[in-house]
Amino acid sequence: MSEIAGHLPRQDAARLAWRRVEGAGPAVVWLGGFKSDMAGTKAQALADWALANGRAYVRFDYFGHGESDGDFAQGTITRWREDVLAVLEALTAGPVVLVGSSMGGWIACLVAAALPERIKALVLIAPAADFTEKLMGAELTPADREALDRIGIWLRPSDYGDPYPISAALLEDGARWSILPGPVNVDVPVRILQGGEDPDVPWRHALELAQAIRGDDVVFSLIKDGDHRLSRPADIARLIAAVEEVS
Repeated sequence: MSEIAGHLPRQDAARLAWRRVEGAGPAVVWLGGFKSDMAGTKAQALADWALANGRAYVRFDYFGHGESDGDFAQGTITRWREDVLAVLEALTAGPVVLVGSSMGGWIACLVAAALPERIKALVLIAPAADFTEKLMGAELTPADREALDRIGIWLRPSDYGDPYPISAALLEDGARWSILPGPVNVDVPVRILQGGEDPDVPWRHALELAQAIRGDDVVFSLIKDGDHRLSRPADIARLIAAVEEVS
């Protein structure tokens, strides 16, 4: 068994890069975080797990991320949600388990509400629901807002490299997809892994999402010393165990 790769054409000719492991279902689909890509530690660990266990698995890069086409600064929640819907339609069949990290956790909830008949379960890692408004928006200084009004871009400092270009369009579009305080129309099993020392998504923010989800089968696991990435070997083991439990 091996992993194959390809590109999915989109309506604006911006192709999405993807990788897929053929195997038994339900397919596990990785939804990465903001400015991350499908080559990250957790996405690769799930690929290794799928290959070793004969499980179906799909990972991909959103528009403007990783190996996919497009300008990151032109991306929006609407666009990235549509990317997920296109990947599910083109590369999967039957029920799927969505594994969403950070922004991917928010988008997973949006997709689960849109396609309840396709989604078997969600596994969310530091889910950043409504981050454009409730997390990023709270950081904006008067100078940042002036830059957004003047040039449409805010260069947000990042602990992970160069500043991220945040567009006014992203912030405005994100508000359209707000899901908190809920209720969040998700009725499938949900497992949430959250670091207690996460500087990007406070654990209380992730807990608010857990409490807002409509379904009853929701388990919130706080890793007290965990950071945002949750990529240590023990964290990866927790992630795989959660995926195995719900799939």
